[in-house]
Amino acid sequence: MANTNQVAVRIDNKGRVTLPKNMRDALGLEIGGTVFLKYEPEDKQVRLAPAISPFDALAEHAIEEYHAGRTKTIEEFAKERNIPV
Repeated sequence: MANTNQVAVRIDNKGRVTLPKNMRDALGLEIGGTVFLKYEPEDKQVRLAPAISPFDALAEHAIEEYHAGRTKTIEEFAKERNIPV
């Protein structure tokens, strides 16, 4: 099953569906991962997206800024905003 765009899955007796491995891989989902589901009533579709912690997203951004040399000390940050330290 090479196509990750569309696949038919069955609903079990507890209402669960299993995402095929190639789709989990394409979405970067791991065992125990969390996803968001959104029902769109106008076209009767459910959309699924990986749930990303805002803290993880901020940490990733902070690391990118650090590697790019765009970080500041707390003193520099405070001085730019006229915050007494």
